Amino acid sequence: MAKTHLDRLKDLREDSDKTQEEIGAYLGTTKQYYQKYEKGIRPLPIKHLISLANLYKTSTDYILGITNEQKPYPRA
Repeated sequence: MAKTHLDRLKDLREDSDKTQEEIGAYLGTTKQYYQKYEKGIRPLPIKHLISLANLYKTSTDYILGITNEQKPYPRA
């Protein structure tokens, strides 16, 4: 079964040994808000999507499940 962006958010966070609280702080929000992003209760703002792609050194397309290639694109 294909991974959804929600699965990828959680997998990337866990693979980086980060807590939801740490990621929430990184994004300038709370653990509770970040939990809602991971669970799909609240939509992930584009600015947070970009921040997470930079943090995890991947592409926004990977996080969104558009590609299975985790390596980021070359910068413009």
